[in-house]
Amino acid sequence: MSENRQLRVICVIQIIMRTLRKRRNALRQSLAVFRYSGRAIALVWNTSHSLTIILATLTLVAGLLPAAVAYIGKLIVDAVVFASQNHTQTNDIVNHSHPLIYVGIEAIAVALLAFSQRGLTICQSLLRVLLGQRVNELILEKALTLELTQFEDSEFYDKLTNARREASIRPLSLVNRTFGLVQSALSLLTYGALLIKFSIWAVVVLILAAMPAFVAETRFAGEAFRLFRWRAPETRQQHYLETLAAREDFAKEVKLYQLGEMLLERYRNIFYQLYDEDRNLTIRRGMWGYLLSLLSTVAFYVAYAWIVLETVAGRISLGDMTMYLTVFRQGQTTFSGALTSIGGMYEDNLYLSNLYEFLEEEVPQSRGKATRGVKPGDGIRFENVTFTYPESTQPALTNISFHLKPGEKLAIVGENGSGKTTLIKLLTRLYNPSSGRILLDGLDLQEWDVEVLRQRIGVIFQNFVRYQFTVGENIGVGDVERMEDRELWEIAAEKGMALPFIEKLPTGFTTQLGKWFKGGQELSGGQWQKIALARAFMRTNADIVVLDEPTSAMDAQAEYEIFNHFRALTKNQMVFLISHRFSTVRMADKILVIEAGEVVEEGNHEELLQNGGRYARLFYLQAAGYQ
Repeated sequence: MSENRQLRVICVIQIIMRTLRKRRNALRQSLAVFRYSGRAIALVWNTSHSLTIILATLTLVAGLLPAAVAYIGKLIVDAVVFASQNHTQTNDIVNHSHPLIYVGIEAIAVALLAFSQRGLTICQSLLRVLLGQRVNELILEKALTLELTQFEDSEFYDKLTNARREASIRPLSLVNRTFGLVQSALSLLTYGALLIKFSIWAVVVLILAAMPAFVAETRFAGEAFRLFRWRAPETRQQHYLETLAAREDFAKEVKLYQLGEMLLERYRNIFYQLYDEDRNLTIRRGMWGYLLSLLSTVAFYVAYAWIVLETVAGRISLGDMTMYLTVFRQGQTTFSGALTSIGGMYEDNLYLSNLYEFLEEEVPQSRGKATRGVKPGDGIRFENVTFTYPESTQPALTNISFHLKPGEKLAIVGENGSGKTTLIKLLTRLYNPSSGRILLDGLDLQEWDVEVLRQRIGVIFQNFVRYQFTVGENIGVGDVERMEDRELWEIAAEKGMALPFIEKLPTGFTTQLGKWFKGGQELSGGQWQKIALARAFMRTNADIVVLDEPTSAMDAQAEYEIFNHFRALTKNQMVFLISHRFSTVRMADKILVIEAGEVVEEGNHEELLQNGGRYARLFYLQAAGYQ
């Protein structure tokens, strides 16, 4: 029997220990959430030293003055009572002057309190604007350091979406609540010093009455944050549907295919799904908040009755009663506000975790520092290069090997999805090979300084960006260091065969392109591609030119003329060309035929025709279409 009793005791102890460990871990996790408070304060401090100092000073003033106003109110009442009891005596002027002096002092204190509160509002407004800009800059700066593979990851996009939502307001909110907590703490200390003279139990009642509402608010804040994080994909999808329905570049297809109602219905369905979750949380949060706030109301009126009875019994003066009632009411509000600030800080820290998780996203550091190769003039070599996309089991490229010398032109042919554009992205260091290596002038691309490497490459992708800038700026972005060089614009535009139609635009190179901004001009697909070609020629020092379907929007004759012109301009440059038109491909010195990520044929146009393989079949098939 004793052994059974011992076993039960041991079991109970183990249960208690496990419970304590869980409680300790839960407490540790809760406290860990507040780790961003210091960083948020540092962020606000770095945004504006002067405004942060003013905010802290006004917080101190606003924290001390309420208790002073309450105490002066007590002095006024007591002075009035004293004067009314002694009004028959000869020193009436003195008796009446004391209350008026206290009234004047209180007026000054109230004016200072109003000034501090107005100053806090002004400081917060100014900091909100500055901090919003600073946080957005941090997000954009981080985005510029990330790899292309991260942008192509949907989970990463959820992180970016969560970071940007509310990121500009949460740091300031956290700092405001931190300073508000300091202000409340100062007020509570002074209130407590006054109230404890009445009874320490009044202080205990004040504290306990505010706790239930605080616990409930903190719990619901955590639940709201979890909803916020879980819903990132739906929110992003909703934004995408907005873009489809409201952007001019999608408007033609949306109207012609009559997609409007379908898009609106999907948008509406997502909204109501999110709204139902928000409504349920809001109702539960509001009802529990109301029920628990009743405890504070009951506590106040219990204290109210207690103070009134003490006054009636003559144990405290009328002035004391006025002060204690004011102090208890304001103390209750202040303490509740302090707990709300703590709960709000908890919530702000939760949201800031999104921002700092994004800002702390690991970025692979480029180890390359080289600015020149070990074999200048050796050109580009691919040696058994294999690449597999993240979370994919099938390689996009497998054992790709070739050598391109300076001045040579390489055409890459293959079906859509065969790996042509992936090869170009490896060449430009947008991706890194899974195995094998790519050499430039005898040096692995991984050893090159990535900025120096990219300055040697002029590139135009099939899905090039149509910037809503002026014509000159659209061309100038090809070399951002000389983006405003008007003379270079003209040279590049002439090389890209864009100059003739640019000269016919309303204001030439200063014409606004696109329809997003007032006075914008829209171009045809072929004209846009000539702008993009001109952009590639902005890099006059580039010895590698990459053209990924650069003339797909042009007719065959225009494309042929452009490439004859282009070949003459790039005699000393290495050119990588992707095109589905064999009239263009045949101009290349070398041709690679890629299928399913592997090189199946290699040679020049004549050699590949003689081999009678895949290239020859595609060539004759396309040629037959022009007969």
